[in-house]
Amino acid sequence: MLQGKIFDIKRYALHDGPGIRQTVFFKGCPLRCWWCHNPESQSIKTEIITREMKLDGDSYYEDVPVGRLMTVDDVMAEVLKETVFYDESGGGVTFSGGEPLLQAEFLKALAAECRRDNIHTVLDTCGYANPETVDSVADLIDLFLFDIKLIDEERHREYAGASNRIILQNLRRLAANGHKIIIRFPVIPDITDTDENIAGLIGLLHSIPSMNEVDLLPYHSIANHKYLQFEMENKMKDAQPPSDERMNMLKEHFEQNGFSVKIGG
Repeated sequence: MLQGKIFDIKRYALHDGPGIRQTVFFKGCPLRCWWCHNPESQSIKTEIITREMKLDGDSYYEDVPVGRLMTVDDVMAEVLKETVFYDESGGGVTFSGGEPLLQAEFLKALAAECRRDNIHTVLDTCGYANPETVDSVADLIDLFLFDIKLIDEERHREYAGASNRIILQNLRRLAANGHKIIIRFPVIPDITDTDENIAGLIGLLHSIPSMNEVDLLPYHSIANHKYLQFEMENKMKDAQPPSDERMNMLKEHFEQNGFSVKIGG
């Protein structure tokens, strides 16, 4: 029986694609971005964390697994609970992570079930996967939220842990095959948010005729406690989020270059 490793299913999600959605978070990611806001997603292994619980003013501690094996039927049972919200809002299901393409067969099976039930599907992806893997699922996905972080390959290796060549190849391939794509650009002060990187991103998108929508995702520090829980190195612990003024300046800059832009998802 086909199973996948899932670490969360978020109901009533409003920032992971159009309408009201459920977001299914896959465990495991091939990248190691310094600013990752889901560090618990990086390893595909189930991990145990200890959480403090309070009851009647007393504290006790409980070991909680992060990541569990689920069947397609298990996930779809949760997805189908919310169909009234999908229908009313134009929403659906978003596959996120981690990187769902790391569990491509499970992703494909879930997307096929959603297609049979007329549920809109979104894939939130870093794009780091074999092109054949992307092709195998692409026709089952209605919208790609495609992360582009750094244009320079060496800087991508430094801050994301791998080359960006296959990512850019997959972006061009999806666009050439007519798939709907929204670019997601994480705005990370002094890393992705540099004049050189932004100029490179705009140049890349101008070279792909169908690329006209960009979501600007400001860095935030709300995941700092997760790095402590999982005893992981937090390379961004002293970083500050970009100001509202900076985000609005970037939005205006991308709009002046011909893109439809949102701040946030």
